[in-house]
Amino acid sequence: MKHFPRFSGIAAIIAATTLLLACGSDDNNTSTTKATPAAPAATQAAVTTSAPATQAAAATSAASTQAAASTYQPKKVASSVTLQGAGATFPAPIYMKMFEDYNKFDSNVKVNYQAIGSGGGITNFTQKTVDFGASDAFLTDQQYADAGGKDNVILIPTVLGAIVLTYNLPGFNGEIKLTPDTLAGIFMGDIKKWNDAKLKADNGSVNLPDADITVVHRSDGSGTTNGFTTYLSLVNQTWKDKVGAGTSVQWPTGVGGNGNDGVTAQVKQIPGAIGYVELFYATQNKLPTMTLKNKAGNFIKPTLDATAAAATDTSSITPDLNLNLFNTSGAQAYPIVTATWLLLYKNNTDELKGNALVNLVWWMTHDGQKLTTDLGYAPLPKEIVPKVEARLKLVQAAGKPVIPQ
Repeated sequence: MKHFPRFSGIAAIIAATTLLLACGSDDNNTSTTKATPAAPAATQAAVTTSAPATQAAAATSAASTQAAASTYQPKKVASSVTLQGAGATFPAPIYMKMFEDYNKFDSNVKVNYQAIGSGGGITNFTQKTVDFGASDAFLTDQQYADAGGKDNVILIPTVLGAIVLTYNLPGFNGEIKLTPDTLAGIFMGDIKKWNDAKLKADNGSVNLPDADITVVHRSDGSGTTNGFTTYLSLVNQTWKDKVGAGTSVQWPTGVGGNGNDGVTAQVKQIPGAIGYVELFYATQNKLPTMTLKNKAGNFIKPTLDATAAAATDTSSITPDLNLNLFNTSGAQAYPIVTATWLLLYKNNTDELKGNALVNLVWWMTHDGQKLTTDLGYAPLPKEIVPKVEARLKLVQAAGKPVIPQ
């Protein structure tokens, strides 16, 4: 077995992916970013630093996901193959670990994954410059059509993650609570100071500093942005009317960062900054996260338990596996939770790659789920796994189903 270099923390993500930051914005509908092969050894690098201790509910859910698996087992391929993928930065840490561990199962399969943002991933997938795409935003009808239609594209959810609000207030060590309207007011640019009256109202006797707020947002086409702005559009009418939701929006205020790691870096560098990132990025950089008021009226911290609680009701999932977890009604549910998806073509002309890809994704959504909680993600709810299996059984390699019907 080949041994790959190991890194820790955010360095693992940077070393494990070709981020292509110099390419600039990659909006879903306009990006022409091309995926270029990354170094296989770097792509296989492990993310070794764990998130905080996993919570019981998330661990139980992971075990339930394993129990839900069918009797099918992934098959090793006959010869060496390298799969090219590109897209979301949100799941990059867990994907790096999954790809490394799958290579231990089948050393013939290597994955070059470029974390260039969901918009770039969708574009590269549509242009067929990669074998699979990755996005935290579900495809629109137009994006489906651009990629060949719903009969030709399969979306597979892989993990769930929390989009958190992180900040940089030197010398402040307390908890910060936000109601939906206050959060929207900050990102609208209407609330400019950390000791604004609305922030004080949310936080009672907490002594917030008299410091300017700097909003940090994504500068690239981003599924994390889509999730965050979808949530704000659900909870605040002003935001919905003036800004709306999407992978790229016209931000009323703030400075941009490319990728989750770019936003994290900006928040770390700017005193008074606030930004939205996936939980892993805040945890690995030892940045604090905010407690948000959920639909039930409770202030909830972004834990793995609270992330899993957002997915207790999966009745709204669509046949093509769209899962909306924003602002769900659970009493202990964190309000900004998203699934993330892999984008596959139903018909793969390359038989070797088609077989390798389907077996990799099957492993990721079954055995690979045990890796989720240590990296700050929640596993797929067990109710979804049979639906994932059914969709994967539709994928063909050289005209033949990879998984027996």
